[in-house]
Amino acid sequence: MTPEELSSAISSCLKDAVAAGEIDVELPSEVRVERPKSREHGDWATNIALQLSKKAGMNPRAFAELLKGRLEALDGVASVEIAGPGFLNIRVDAAAAGELARSIVEAGPAYGTNAALAGHVINMEFVSANPTGPLHLAHTRWAALGDSLARVLIASGAEVTKEYYINDAGTQMNNFAASVLASVKGRPTPEGGYPGEYIADLGRTVLAERPDAADLPDDEALPAIRDIAYRAQMDDIKETLAAFRVHFDVYFSETGLHSGGAVEQAVDRLRGQGHVFDDGGAVWLRTTDFGDDKDRVLIRANGEPTYFASDAAYYLSKKDRGFTEKIYLLGADHHGYIGRLKAIAACAGDDMEANIEVLIGQMVSVNGARLSKRAGNIIELRDLLDWLGADALRYSLGRSPADSAMSLDPELLKKNTNENPVFYVQYAHARTCAVARNAAAAGVDRSAFDAGALDQPADSELLAHLGSYPSVVAQAAKFREPHRVARHLEVIAGAYHRWYDACRVTPLGDEPVTDTNRTRLWLNDAVTQVLANGLDLLGVSAPERM
Repeated sequence: MTPEELSSAISSCLKDAVAAGEIDVELPSEVRVERPKSREHGDWATNIALQLSKKAGMNPRAFAELLKGRLEALDGVASVEIAGPGFLNIRVDAAAAGELARSIVEAGPAYGTNAALAGHVINMEFVSANPTGPLHLAHTRWAALGDSLARVLIASGAEVTKEYYINDAGTQMNNFAASVLASVKGRPTPEGGYPGEYIADLGRTVLAERPDAADLPDDEALPAIRDIAYRAQMDDIKETLAAFRVHFDVYFSETGLHSGGAVEQAVDRLRGQGHVFDDGGAVWLRTTDFGDDKDRVLIRANGEPTYFASDAAYYLSKKDRGFTEKIYLLGADHHGYIGRLKAIAACAGDDMEANIEVLIGQMVSVNGARLSKRAGNIIELRDLLDWLGADALRYSLGRSPADSAMSLDPELLKKNTNENPVFYVQYAHARTCAVARNAAAAGVDRSAFDAGALDQPADSELLAHLGSYPSVVAQAAKFREPHRVARHLEVIAGAYHRWYDACRVTPLGDEPVTDTNRTRLWLNDAVTQVLANGLDLLGVSAPERM
């Protein structure tokens, strides 16, 4: 019996009580069940009697007593106890609990998915690094977090588009192009330009495609150099992200907003909404009407649009493309953007609470990381991948809340010990695979299943944590916290290692293969599946051997 099945059963009992006239109260769409703090209190607990008793005009314990009788009549429920002011502690029998192992194996990769966010159409923008240099440490966390969050949202039924906004317009791109031009022509890096060996590499890429670039006048060479260097740098960014197991559905160009007239159209649309005004020769958006600390300039007095105008046009583009929800992942230095982005949404006629969400993450540091040889002044993601590997980076970055600063310890992440969280979880998965291989060699298969055979304390503990996995995924999606998945995988791994020590799948010596062995293989393989499913949500591999 999964927590979802128990929740549904409690809901059915409540509906039956209402139909029988025993209670008169509006029922919630879902009844929450959770693990008691102490397993001595039962397998599952619910406070539904406390939630509904006042609305029903009843004493909480009397309400709980009414529900207790109906729950005890359910197949699979061994006992129900009322605790404190009206908590219901529920024990399920071994057979009902054990059925979960078969359910997980049969569900396969679908186990843990849910429909909590079905119908939600979400655009999630993250990373969006300027294409003026390689991805570095500051981008690493947002790449890992954004991709894992998207996977969790999809697992909860949402339709998610992962989007990278390419800031390919403005001063920084001009400085970038001028830097590559200087390299091509053998000049020093211009003031405000980009240093680093990667600029020289881009210069060589330009010359390979346009050998005449070094001989052309600057005004003729610059557009070609800008285009070639920009494409090469974006290719480098995409290749690095792919190595980090991060893939975007859409790469959206800021330049395209300007060349297509979207910025001017956005100003006109916002003016039509009544939020644009003119002052001092400039065009402004009255964002203070929606909580921003000051109004924002859209078009400067010289006629040039601001970055904020591009932000407004970009938001409207997302709205026009049918995304009812827009999630932005921004670094700690962008905290001031929250108010202005939400104000854009409100000015566009959207609900600034429901239609836009801005997540702010804190910085990450890596002890002992070296500055890039190519870029000189940054720690490159590509170097981190070569040093630590995608698994260690993805998992370690995914197991902490985004709003907490963190420092990674490379020496720990390279250890093949239980101190290393990613090794601990991956080793548990590899161990389940080894057990399955040994079982096959000993003639143990899944030809029989006796749920009642899973009656040992270690069986019960492991099944309990496996049963909680779907709700953990749903909560991770609801609260935008994929780290909940990582932490729960560690709990499952710990329970599995204890189960491994207490319960044998393969018979000892000449002992015959029994249905208990076969049933434990089902449970072993259920752990394999859940660990693999969870690691996939984090973008981490599930090795079969270590």
